[in-house]
Amino acid sequence: MLDTNLKNQLTTYLQNLKRPVELVVSADNSPKARELTSLASEIAGLSTLVSLRESQGERSPSMTITNHETHTLMTFAGLPMGHEFTSLVLALLHTGGHPIKLDKALIEQIRNLPGEYHFETYVSLSCQTCPEVVQALNMMAAINPAITNVMIDGSLFQDEVSERNIMAVPSVYLNGEPFSVGGISVEQILNKLDVNAAGRKAEALNQKQAFDVLVVGGGPAGASAAIYAARKGLRTGIVADKFGGQVAETVGIENFISVKATEGPKLVANLEAHVHEYDVDIMDNQRALSLKSGELFELQLESGALLRSKTILLATGARWREMNVPGEQAYRGKGVAYCPHCDGPLFKGKRVAVIGGGNSGIEAAIDLANIVEHVTVLEFDSKLRADEVLQRKASSMGNIEIITQAMTTEVTGDGSRVNGLNYTDRATGDSHHVELAGIFVQIGLVPNAEWLKGTLELTDRGEVIVDGKGETSIPGVFAAGDVTNSAYKQIIIAMGSGATASLGAFDYLIRQTDAVVDNAA
Repeated sequence: MLDTNLKNQLTTYLQNLKRPVELVVSADNSPKARELTSLASEIAGLSTLVSLRESQGERSPSMTITNHETHTLMTFAGLPMGHEFTSLVLALLHTGGHPIKLDKALIEQIRNLPGEYHFETYVSLSCQTCPEVVQALNMMAAINPAITNVMIDGSLFQDEVSERNIMAVPSVYLNGEPFSVGGISVEQILNKLDVNAAGRKAEALNQKQAFDVLVVGGGPAGASAAIYAARKGLRTGIVADKFGGQVAETVGIENFISVKATEGPKLVANLEAHVHEYDVDIMDNQRALSLKSGELFELQLESGALLRSKTILLATGARWREMNVPGEQAYRGKGVAYCPHCDGPLFKGKRVAVIGGGNSGIEAAIDLANIVEHVTVLEFDSKLRADEVLQRKASSMGNIEIITQAMTTEVTGDGSRVNGLNYTDRATGDSHHVELAGIFVQIGLVPNAEWLKGTLELTDRGEVIVDGKGETSIPGVFAAGDVTNSAYKQIIIAMGSGATASLGAFDYLIRQTDAVVDNAA
């Protein structure tokens, strides 16, 4: 089951175990069950602290990782390979007593949660976001025995997926009721469980001293800006909804110079680790609400907290553009999706549509065609905008239909899930209906700058306008990355613009008569 390289890696990891770990396998006669049994047997053979037994569980195939002293319970219903292999390794280590990399205050908050919390997390093994959620809940289960988590491979347990009408991953249930859909961090989970947590965090943020540079956004541009500012000896902070931004949802990255190939989550982890090498105050799970100029800039957060800084560096990035047609929001997560890699496996053997004929749209269609019965691509323009090589690949696949000059007008459904869409043929004016189980929207990005309207100068597309040093129309406020009027939206360009804007902020500070910049170098 495991190749030699993985076995060697896992053997090294398991040397960190400090207490016994038991693997409890529930298997049926399916091929996946045999694979899971083989995997569990191989893991048990790599460490004397890992034991194995079989017992019929609620789901088969499944494997529960437990310790009889701590009563830790983490279960993998399905085969935890692909992106979830890391989740499996961490579950083994944390159950075996390896330290959990969480803030001490968070660990205590988790340990002291009252009540019992039984989580079920539906994933697809191709989902980039799912491991983050599985690992967050598993860490909580390792800390508090009243918390359990089951990772469920949605493609393997289709009956459950259909019964619960799950059409997007990760989908989390708590004590049998829907809890969340999409990425969610430990802090965000705690904010939902502990109603006073957000208020306490906001009060703590209010007490922080003013920053020299406050970066808003934790993607590549924000991370680069923070590193450059910290290296100049500036008091630097990052406030972000989620570290990594849009990159965390990127599957393959092959144009990051000096790195032949990587994946979004790996790059995000490396970015975060690099930022942690410097004295940067990272404040995540926070969203900006407004910006006010004065003796110090004041950044108001949605949580009620107020942060102050001598300069502001905006790096809030962009998000998937929506169609803005009737039915889209009503069926979001119920058939309307924006990540084909994450949600595609849930539509196995069904008919779906991809909206958009650019590179991302045609790439999505090609990926989905290997899973679903049929893909209909709807492009607004009279021709596709994707690279020729992608167009040729899509045309060669027998289950991809491409319709140009198609303006989507409505998403239709039965009240609980998508059943089709309506579109107008722009050439003839005729209306058409296509019966579908899912719709994947791939029509580009929109900058996260709505909260800045009326505060500084934006383009007609809502992008922040910057000069050659990354400065905006307000002196002392800089911006970088996909939120700006940069001609091209690329990871490496965002990083470069983050460095430029950070150096621009440093230059601005040293020219202020009342600015104090210590240890500048």
